[in-house]
Formats: sequence, C-alpha cells, structure tokens
Amino acid sequence: MTRIFSGVKPTGHLTLGNYLGAVRRWAEVDQYRADALFSVVDLHTLTVDHDPGRVRRLSRQAATLLLASGIDPGRATVFVQSHVDEHARLSYLLECVATDGEMRRMIQYKEKSVRERARGGSVRLSLLTYPVLMAADILAYGADEVPVGEDQTQHVELTRDLAVRFNQRYGQTFVVPRATPPEVAARVMDLQDPASKMGKSHEAGAGIVYLLDEPDVVRKKILRAVTDSGSEVAFDRAARPGVSNLLEILAACQGAAPEALSGAYTSYGALKKDTADAVVELLRPVQERHKELMADPSYVEGVLRQGAERARGMARPTVDGAYRAIGLLPPENEAR
Repeated sequence: MTRIFSGVKPTGHLTLGNYLGAVRRWAEVDQYRADALFSVVDLHTLTVDHDPGRVRRLSRQAATLLLASGIDPGRATVFVQSHVDEHARLSYLLECVATDGEMRRMIQYKEKSVRERARGGSVRLSLLTYPVLMAADILAYGADEVPVGEDQTQHVELTRDLAVRFNQRYGQTFVVPRATPPEVAARVMDLQDPASKMGKSHEAGAGIVYLLDEPDVVRKKILRAVTDSGSEVAFDRAARPGVSNLLEILAACQGAAPEALSGAYTSYGALKKDTADAVVELLRPVQERHKELMADPSYVEGVLRQGAERARGMARPTVDGAYRAIGLLPPENEAR
C-alpha cells in the first residue's frame, strides 16, 4: 500500500489556506487511499525566536484541528514530531550527507534569513539545516508520496537527492519519495495582499481567515477583501489577482472550476457575499467538532500517544538500518 507523510508546522493558527490546500485532502482522500501519517512538526518551530508556551498551545490546537477536520486516527497515524526520537536521530545522519551549498540554495532559507536580519535578529543554524530535518521526517517512514504545496516542492527534491545519495554510498536504505501537489487551491492567497500566500505565521491577520474565526469575523474579512481595478469578474491570476483569489476560494468550497464561476457574477459584491457564505458553511462542522474535542482533552492526548507509538514502530527499523549502513556500531545489547 502507498505510504504518505505530511505535516503541519505550529507557527500560528491554522488558516483557510492550510485547510483548502492540504488538510481537507488529507481527510477526504489521502487517509482512504494510502497508509497515511500526519504530524504536527513542532521541532520546525524552533528555527526562529519563539515563545515555548505558545508552541505547546499551537501544537495541541493543530492536532485537535486535524482530528476536527475529519482525519480518523483509526485509519491514519496522527502524532507530534518531537514525540518520536527517530526524526532527530535521522536528521543528523542526513546532515552528514547534505552539503552546505544545497542548504544555502533553499529558497525559504534565503527569504527567512533576510527577514530575520532585517528585524535585527540573528539567524539560527537550524534555519539553515531544517530542510534536512524535513527530509528525515519523510525518509524515516519510507514514504512514497508527500502531499505538498508548490512552495515545498524544493524541499521534497532535496529529500529525493539525499535518499539517492545515501543509498548509493551506503547501500539501499531509503525509499525515494515523490511530491504530490494538490489539484485545486494549492495556494490560497492573502485577502489583503493577493500576491502573497495566506500564511499562518503572518503578523497582520486582516487578510487571513483562520479555521477558528467566528462566522461574523470570516464574513467581515472576505467582504473587505482587496479586488482589482475595473468591475469585471474574470479569472486571471496575473491581471486580476484579487478577484481570482476569491473565485478560487469559492470554487474550492463548491468543488467547481473558478473559470466557470466567473461568468455567474456581474459584481464584486455578489462574489464576496457568496464566497463568505460558502466559507462559513465549510468551516462550520470543523469548528463544531473542534469544540467537542476541546471538551475532552484526554481523547486528543490518547490519540497523540498512540500515534507516536505507532509512528515510532514504523520509523525505528529504517533509522536503525541507516545507523548501521553509515558505519555506526550498534548498541551492545543489539550486537550480541
């Protein structure tokens, strides 16, 4: 059976972009067609300055929202990355295979390091090397597929390169995975800045719809969305990014094509109203289920504990094999 791995980083509250671009497909498609692992990748939050308490809160919230979105722990493995030691164990081995040049070519490192220096901060070494940890997340489980947006495909290509290089140098150890980008709404854009992705770690939230936003807040954000000069409702990402973003969101909610929807509207106001209504209805069952899960925290804790145990059992043989292949002595009790 095909195995897939994907994760969500708890650097902020999950957004409509996270849901339409990834989480909904995990719940509606991926967990039924594959042996699926979905992780809250909390170690990745440590690459920049952070509040420890907030990381813990957002990690729990992210896990709860994955379950609220319909991911079934009876079908898929849901766990927190730091609860499985094999991620960090394998990451160091892959650092010994990766090169400095590869790390510095990563687009996200270039962008994030510039932002960090601009705000007067120092750039942590982990910001440079975290794509190797991401590779470890994937390779530890022998994943065949990695459902990612287009902004993460470079990291999957690095993962493939590291797997091939390790296998060639030290013997066949890792499955070489492939990226599987979503077909619809891969990149939901910020409602106030349609040239930028709707990101959960953005400081300004006026253009971001969060999964736990109240319906009135959702409506207000969408009704205030930036549109384009002129009044024609047409789908053209380059020339009309604001309207195209609204059409893509509405299309993703309704399972339609944005090009087809554009012909049904003669005004921005009507498009915004229908988009707001569709998003509110889309998020309603997720929010209701989230409220139920919050009332029973022991259930979520149990899911994460069992998920970590299952993930550990999957990852340990591969990681132990990588340790042997690269030349490390096994522990004495295994040597005997």
